[in-house]
Amino acid sequence: MTGFPIVLSNGPPDNFQTVADAGVTFIGPPPEAIEVMGDKVSSRIAAQAAGVMGVPGTTEFLTSGDEVVTFGNEFGWPVAIKAAFGGGGRGMRVVQSADEAHAALASAQSEALKGFGRDECYVERYLTKPRHVEMQIIGDQHGNCVWIGERDCSVQRRHQKLIEESPAPNFPADTRQAMGEAAVKVAKACGYYNAGTVEFLYQDGEFWFLEMNTRLQVEHPVTELVSGIDLVREQVRVASGERLSFTQEEVDLRGWAIEVRVNAENPAEGKFLPAPGRIEKLVAPQGFGTRWDGGYESGDEVSQYYDNLVGKLIVWGSDRLTAIGRMKRAINEFVIDGIDTTLPAQLVILDHPDFVNAEHSTNWVESDALDLTGVTGRLTGIDPATVPLPEGEPPEPKVRRDVDVEVNGKRFAVAMWVPESALAAAAPAGAAGGATKVRARRAGAGASGAAAAGTGAIAVPMQGTIVKVDVAVGDTVTVGQVVCVLEAMKMENNVTSDVAGIVAEVKVAPGQAVGAGDIAVGVTPEPPPE
Repeated sequence: MTGFPIVLSNGPPDNFQTVADAGVTFIGPPPEAIEVMGDKVSSRIAAQAAGVMGVPGTTEFLTSGDEVVTFGNEFGWPVAIKAAFGGGGRGMRVVQSADEAHAALASAQSEALKGFGRDECYVERYLTKPRHVEMQIIGDQHGNCVWIGERDCSVQRRHQKLIEESPAPNFPADTRQAMGEAAVKVAKACGYYNAGTVEFLYQDGEFWFLEMNTRLQVEHPVTELVSGIDLVREQVRVASGERLSFTQEEVDLRGWAIEVRVNAENPAEGKFLPAPGRIEKLVAPQGFGTRWDGGYESGDEVSQYYDNLVGKLIVWGSDRLTAIGRMKRAINEFVIDGIDTTLPAQLVILDHPDFVNAEHSTNWVESDALDLTGVTGRLTGIDPATVPLPEGEPPEPKVRRDVDVEVNGKRFAVAMWVPESALAAAAPAGAAGGATKVRARRAGAGASGAAAAGTGAIAVPMQGTIVKVDVAVGDTVTVGQVVCVLEAMKMENNVTSDVAGIVAEVKVAPGQAVGAGDIAVGVTPEPPPE
């Protein structure tokens, strides 16, 4: 091989010329291809030029919500606003009507800027029940480019993938062939070499270009397991100037592979709230057809400041039902203590008839069809609040608090248990006997009754950073009014008041780090009507 030393990366170096001058070869596509496909608007234009059509949408960046309204009135509602330089569902908002357009664009731009450093957005038609199917491609510097089967990534929440599999179930062979050929056309149109993924939306027998990821994706192991091709090895060969070690005709896909992304999130009745923290113990399952690609070990801290992916659990089976069964066995053998994860929800999904029969879509997880009632973030189902403290340390009484949070434009009610000492410490100034009132309610009506009545001690639902405070001491607030905004794992969550009253104390400020259950604002409740 030639061109060494080399550097492997998921993205381009800051200065390709500097890298080249240093005699270093970048393992990745040419910078021109990254530039074209890194912008979703220019990638749509490039795909259309290659004869591969995308979902109807704009090819210029949005400058105001009026343009969203115009597009929606022409193509029909709902529509989707998307970050032009983003991915993974961040910076995306589904807009149901013209009334929501301006606020949705501002929200999408804000999240895109925080996640990707750029706030440009575009709008496109929103498909109501699509499947997300993507093609793995790889090309060399000699003009050879092949597609290595597809991956179905339709199990998503907040437009971010939870489960991927290959091949796609209930997927016509002629559509597979046409989609693979379309993916190669898109790659060749921008002079692409290296591994990459061309993503499509599929619905009612048709498919449309979505975007191209100019890198090796998180879910590439499912392709490796069904094809027997080491994609990283091929990337090194391509970067060193060699030809691909196989042709399109030699691609031989066998069996079925499934991957679940193990994220530090609490499924919490389907809410999937970020759950950073310290991993006390992590033991991944083993055995035939089982693979774990992890980024953490026992004792590591999952930070609130980064993506919450802990690792990827992948299995292979001779057919889909075998693969599903093997994945369920692997999840049940997985040991991960100290943090909540998505694994319990993924176990429910794998068992659901809609998934087994491949009748799900990208919005299925967040629909009424999937019931995650009672599902927590722990495979054991044990609530950490019920675990006894070490001998000699009696557990402190706790009060249930129900708070509202907003994730990507959706509001959820979250139950949490707060130590009475925290409530007492945060009792609003001037509210005599605040802590006593809390205990009296708890004794008289039970924990849930106290929560339903509201206390005025507004706690944050998770660890994170305060990015905005919307109230000041002396302000009048209503039930459900936003008092501050919390950012955790690159998602913004609205913290709302559980009572109507007067703000007596503000305990947080923008930029302040807080922990789950910390009191942010104290509100003196309005007296009950006589």
